[in-house]
Amino acid sequence: MVQSNAKNVEEYLDNLDEEKRNVISKVRDVILENLSEGYKESMNWGMISYEVPLTTYPDTYNDKPLMFAGLAAQKNHCSLYLTPVYQSEPLKRWLLKQFEKENKKLDMGKSCLRFKKIDDLPLKAVGELIKRITVQKFIDIYEESRK
Repeated sequence: MVQSNAKNVEEYLDNLDEEKRNVISKVRDVILENLSEGYKESMNWGMISYEVPLTTYPDTYNDKPLMFAGLAAQKNHCSLYLTPVYQSEPLKRWLLKQFEKENKKLDMGKSCLRFKKIDDLPLKAVGELIKRITVQKFIDIYEESRK
């Protein structure tokens, strides 16, 4: 996995080639338009990260903010990490159904959606999923997954 040493999101985007910057920026716009209050956009894990700050939830297994979502440009594709999809089987099934409904080819790891073009993602569904999961709901999903 390619990781960036950028200090902030603007620097990260500036370091991408134009094609990847356009794709990442469009997905970022969808995330930001739908992101519930309380999450923080930052650079963490070498990518753009949407997190629950430690001031909100300090009881993490690694003493780092809970990563709700992440967005990265890799060498041969882009990645959208949706942590709650990994932690919640019903959310995963819902997302898979959205790919099927929109006739999109799914390329997914545990929480990572890999895509090359913006048309590879069901963006409306991604936005809906982001919007549905408030900080408290994400914390609940996280705590349930840790049992």
